[in-house]
Amino acid sequence: MPSPTDSRSFGLPSVRRVPVLQPLVWLRRGWQDMRAIGWLSVAHGLALALFGGAIVAVARERFWLLAGALSGFMVVAPVLATSLYALSRARERGQPTSFGVVAKTWLNWQQSHINKWGHDYWCMAQFGALLAIAATGWVLTSAALITLMAPVPIRMPIDFLRHVVAAREGWLFELWLLLGGALAAPIFASSVVTMPLLVDRRVPLPMAVLTSWQAVLANPVAMGLWAALILALALIGMVPLMLGLIPLMPLLGHASWHAYRDLVVISGMPPRESQFTETS
Repeated sequence: MPSPTDSRSFGLPSVRRVPVLQPLVWLRRGWQDMRAIGWLSVAHGLALALFGGAIVAVARERFWLLAGALSGFMVVAPVLATSLYALSRARERGQPTSFGVVAKTWLNWQQSHINKWGHDYWCMAQFGALLAIAATGWVLTSAALITLMAPVPIRMPIDFLRHVVAAREGWLFELWLLLGGALAAPIFASSVVTMPLLVDRRVPLPMAVLTSWQAVLANPVAMGLWAALILALALIGMVPLMLGLIPLMPLLGHASWHAYRDLVVISGMPPRESQFTETS
């Protein structure tokens, strides 16, 4: 069972330490949510697969752009999965997991704010914009790096494998991975529980991001495993013409909700919807 650790410095909520293999439990719980919710969960995966397919279609013969675009797609995935968190929350509370939950999450979330001029009113939109900026920055950086440093034009995946990944001279692929990792690590730490927390609790964006960092720093090995699982499943989902994203993205979205529930002590934080008063 996850154990709490006091981390209330600077007014932040506490986070829990979890067993190293707890990410596997999150995947199991995510699968249970996905099975229980059914077609509505799978529809999210289909929408994300179509979005990924559109990226591939646009950049099909420009792999120098495609490589960055697909990894940028993963950067904004926590925002795209927002309504999956809401569906898992509804199931946890014993509420219907209907399309109304999805519509309310995307269209009516602002009604849960007491003060539309408060610091948390635009928090989810702000976080989504920040992730989109980070993704765009990586796309441009990746495209510029491959275009300027590759020995030949990189248009197709085979060109990338032959002249970047398997190149005998130069360090382009290693540099590309290093830059990607340097961007991915802080983004992961900043977002691993941020969106579920913002969906569930009325908290300012900086507090949600710092709570996410606390959760990662308190559980470095478990969260490293979680990051590796997310990356591996996302890559597997992309291989067969993006079709693997149909089941895998909902699985990861629902599992991320359970990661948040295990990692963050929500006691003392006002719920996003005032009629609910959970304290744990």
